[in-house]
Amino acid sequence: MNIAAVSKKFGITSDTLRYYEKVGLIPAVTRDKNGYRAYSKQDLRWVYFAKVMRNAGISVEALTKYVALFQQGREETLEKRREILFEQRAILQQKISDLNETLNYLDYKIDGNGQHLAEFEKLLDPEETDVD
Repeated sequence: MNIAAVSKKFGITSDTLRYYEKVGLIPAVTRDKNGYRAYSKQDLRWVYFAKVMRNAGISVEALTKYVALFQQGREETLEKRREILFEQRAILQQKISDLNETLNYLDYKIDGNGQHLAEFEKLLDPEETDVD
């Protein structure tokens, strides 16, 4: 599969795919006789992995470290890779918690036929509020 087809399949740009490969977010993609990227099923799995992890907010640094460790040896680096994933999971859980807090706050502001929102916005209006 060529880069345009992979880009369309995963909804990411060709530039993003090239970047992922350049920085080591995915292993080097094999090339055809003309030098064009020819994505294998295994390459597609790496692209999916990278896309899902990046969409979740996992850092490029953590993922490139994961890929490098994988390439050093699956069995030898298993625990280190698991540690990376556990660390990133904890970070993601905190982000989810923060987003849930924000969502609950927004729900509170929206509830009550806009009463909470009106009261809050009144506090933000410099003409309505005496600032000490």
